[in-house]
Amino acid sequence: MDDLAARIQRLEDIEAIRQLKALYCEICDDGHDPDRIVGIFTEDGVWEGRGIGTAHGHDEIRALFERFRDMMSFTQHMTMNPRIEVDGNTATGTWYFFGPFTFKGDTPTAKWQAARYEETYARVDGVWKIRHLKVTRPGMSVYYEKGWAEKLYQ
Repeated sequence: MDDLAARIQRLEDIEAIRQLKALYCEICDDGHDPDRIVGIFTEDGVWEGRGIGTAHGHDEIRALFERFRDMMSFTQHMTMNPRIEVDGNTATGTWYFFGPFTFKGDTPTAKWQAARYEETYARVDGVWKIRHLKVTRPGMSVYYEKGWAEKLYQ
């Protein structure tokens, strides 16, 4: 592949991964649909979150998203500042995340969530999929009413 074709392919791959992340956020914010979410992970995909646990493969990821659907009535995933590196049919990416969440219960609670995603991707049959999604630092989960200043950065 000549230099120009390789550069164009890299840009197309990065954009496809950006669209994949946007689809992930859409699925989360559309009721954490457990059937749709598994379609964007590789068969051996992993979803890992500090304080939440780790789900390996489609069956466990589906079950995790069923739990999310049952716990939350509203989420708004906003991801930003992507850094994506492509190496052939694999890639890595980091994203910052911020969003409001409403947790179900007798008294619904509103929270602000912030974290960083560290991810690996694989091209499967010409389509980019998430191989490993890890929710990491800086990590914030605070009640809407109280904000984060009291709990963090004092």
